[in-house]
Amino acid sequence: MNEQVALQVNSEKRKRVFSAIKPTGNPTLGNYLGAMKYWPRMCETYDCLYAVADLHAITVAIKPKDLRENSKRLFALLLAVGIDPEKNILFMQSHVTAHAELGWLLNNYTMFGEASRMTQFKDKSRKNPENVNVGLFDYPVLMAADILLYQADIVPVGEDQMQHVELCRTVANRFNNRYSPTFTVPVGKIPDYGARIHSLSDPTAKMGKSEGDADGAVLILDRPEDIMRKFKRAVTDCDTKVHACKDKPGITNLLTIYASLCDISIDKAEREFENSDYAAFKLRVGEAAVETLRPIREKYEALRKDDKALGEIMKQGAEKAARSAYRTLEKVYKKIGFVRV
Repeated sequence: MNEQVALQVNSEKRKRVFSAIKPTGNPTLGNYLGAMKYWPRMCETYDCLYAVADLHAITVAIKPKDLRENSKRLFALLLAVGIDPEKNILFMQSHVTAHAELGWLLNNYTMFGEASRMTQFKDKSRKNPENVNVGLFDYPVLMAADILLYQADIVPVGEDQMQHVELCRTVANRFNNRYSPTFTVPVGKIPDYGARIHSLSDPTAKMGKSEGDADGAVLILDRPEDIMRKFKRAVTDCDTKVHACKDKPGITNLLTIYASLCDISIDKAEREFENSDYAAFKLRVGEAAVETLRPIREKYEALRKDDKALGEIMKQGAEKAARSAYRTLEKVYKKIGFVRV
């Protein structure tokens, strides 16, 4: 292959995206509008791998039955929002044991001081001082293994995870320099799509799936009547104008939700409600959420009626992921010097 043809082939190669989500809590409208809504479309541009990060879920105390249910629910939800397992690789992290294997190997190429500087560990240790376990300390290394196994080029993350991607890059470069090029050095990317959605009861706080904010978090699987009740109770302010600004966090949050649900700009949403009172506005935002989430919930319920079929999709996804993962892992074992037979 001459140089010109080689350059052409390389330019046509699609970049690979890896993203994973922990099965803790119950995914919310914030999770959907912030990321999950856009994942099904990414396969048009990238080769995409999506994982339910169940190995990461046990860094906090969780009952076995809750871990099983959370994992199946999240896997089914990812299918329900539109991730096509024929066009993407969707799998359960623990079904590909190469993650745990590479995680252990990479521990030996991660300096203690580097791991100690991870702010997520410090924050979570303060919040849960009774369960500061080694896994919590070490999970950024497992995250690096998740990414590097698949030679991912791009890792979409929030700001709070960017430090972990930088650690992953450091470890990958260290390994590549000590032996020879083995890992693709990934780039962490804060997505330019998606909206930052806040709690309906406290619009200064994130709408989190694990925070226990019963009225503030709209769950993807909530019943229509519960969705409407939460939006009717949403915090606003003492003004009457539906307008987005920093002094009106409640109304701004609701406008952001409505604009994201309807795929319009916030300016257009403001114009639509310029003559509305808060009650009518909140009612319409709730209706838009119900209309958007209904088909997702219906598809999810259909998927959960047949756990055997769901398990088969998991199995097929794991087999696809494993083929790529074990190619990388075998290279790593050989380069380190382990005897292979």
